[in-house]
Amino acid sequence: MASTEQQTVGSVTLKGSADIIKEYLGMYCKYYGINSILYQRGIYPPETFEPAEHFGIVVYMTTNQEIKSFLKSVLDQIQGWICEKKMRKISLIISNPSTKEVLERWDFKINYECDENGNAVGNGKTVGRKDLKLIQKEIRDVLRQISGTVSFLPLLDCLCSFDLHVYTNQGCEVPEEWDETQPCFIENAQELSLRNFSTSLHKVETHVIYKAE
Repeated sequence: MASTEQQTVGSVTLKGSADIIKEYLGMYCKYYGINSILYQRGIYPPETFEPAEHFGIVVYMTTNQEIKSFLKSVLDQIQGWICEKKMRKISLIISNPSTKEVLERWDFKINYECDENGNAVGNGKTVGRKDLKLIQKEIRDVLRQISGTVSFLPLLDCLCSFDLHVYTNQGCEVPEEWDETQPCFIENAQELSLRNFSTSLHKVETHVIYKAE
């Protein structure tokens, strides 16, 4: 998952922790969290995804090069912000492109735990206290929950599109090509909180907000 420079036995560095979150969210050589949602919610045809085993389970990754490039550009940017404690949340927005109505929102909230868990600082690096295998297990549990949501979330019975909204601290410098957007609200919304996972440096909370039938 992370290179040997980013982790030690039973611990993970600050950069390694940001890499893990980046991998969970979308792309770190491959796709996982976001792609699982795009596949499970039928945003793109199933034949445009390919199965691969990771974290001990089968996940589905897009083969669409435009989607890959888009996710990579966003996730490469937020990795640095996570290390610098500048990012609070990233949301995956699913909407009806014809009416612009937001049908579903997946929130990934980033909480910074560096000062709470007695993490060691050595050679200029902050090092967490959590074993990598336990982190992987927690991520696997979240991915299984994402797969299970299709059984109760409302059917998306129209052509849908998706976008990513990134929430940063005030004064954070963003790429010029990025647009500033307003919060996306859903009428008659219900919210489901999924399992969290923690690297001991960062904790990621996953929530899905959807339009109730």
